[in-house]
Amino acid sequence: MLTVEGVDLHYGAARALKQVSLTAPRGAVTCILGRNGVGKTSLLRVVCGQHKVSAGRITWDGEDITTLPPWERARRGICSVPQGRDVFPLLTVQENLETGFGVLPRRERRIPNEVFDLFPVLRGMLRRRGGDLSGGQQQQLAIARALIMRPKLLVLDEPTEGIQPSIIKDIGRVITLLRSRGEMAILLVEQYFDFARELAQSVVIMDRGEVVLAGPLEQLDEADVRRRLTV
Repeated sequence: MLTVEGVDLHYGAARALKQVSLTAPRGAVTCILGRNGVGKTSLLRVVCGQHKVSAGRITWDGEDITTLPPWERARRGICSVPQGRDVFPLLTVQENLETGFGVLPRRERRIPNEVFDLFPVLRGMLRRRGGDLSGGQQQQLAIARALIMRPKLLVLDEPTEGIQPSIIKDIGRVITLLRSRGEMAILLVEQYFDFARELAQSVVIMDRGEVVLAGPLEQLDEADVRRRLTV
């Protein structure tokens, strides 16, 4: 389980996160919802070690990882699919996938066949450059690259952004399958409540750097949730 306790984050004098707390257990999707600019991506970067917290504590499977650098968190199975995908445009699809080998022992540095079972389109594109793929194909590549790292906590930042509906459905099916195995915690940032509702077991809603509503999805009032997401 991931536990975030009372986390503050500052960018200079600006306070981006204010006493944020949440948990993300294995075998579940925990979805962070909120309008643009409320601190969702900042929270994910804190979890992945890309920003140092000003206060608070982060634990993963009982270990305090608050001060660990990003690569140490990756070695513990915390893998991120960032907003905008961040594939390497001049590397081939295969080379992009192989960048996930960095945290693995040498004997495990291979691309599992399951990656192509989950994302069949990538099998025929291994020699194409990442920058030549469509946005939806790049998103599939970014998730596949993270899965090669054998994640125990998969962090997804708005995977539906700018993606055509058919690929959104494919990504939703993959997330559902990964969740159902019970081996992985999934932390998902989304703006679209309908997508989150199909996948999430619990929801955290943020506003102005704070958690304003949280709990199991079935216990929350849908109208209240939608009101907090309306611009």
